[in-house]
Amino acid sequence: QVHVVESGGGLVQAGGSLRLSCAASGRTFSNFAMGWFRRAPGKERVFVASISSSGGNTDYADSVKGRFTISRDVAWNTVYLQMDSLKPEDTAVYYCAAKYTAYSVIYYLKVDDYDYWGQGTQVAVSS
Repeated sequence: QVHVVESGGGLVQAGGSLRLSCAASGRTFSNFAMGWFRRAPGKERVFVASISSSGGNTDYADSVKGRFTISRDVAWNTVYLQMDSLKPEDTAVYYCAAKYTAYSVIYYLKVDDYDYWGQGTQVAVSS
């Protein structure tokens, strides 16, 4: 079993920044590709960013490209989502997810790709 716990959410004004953290425990972190998803009020959970288990490959939703950065720290078993130039439309519950994989360079984009999920952390951006 893998436990995934997000932190770092909060309330911020438009144009501001937040950094979300996702701590994973239970199995070898370097064998997991990681992803961030979000669910806005009344909408489905959607892809935000992903990173391969090697950390060398990443991908982003078009809506956050150039503003968000995903990274991972193997020593701390943690994935980060740096969010800059935040907009009110970024308001959502953000979820971290982990996928066990033998392919170190592959990242995953779909909700159904992932095996383990955190409980989510709320991000609210005021205008």
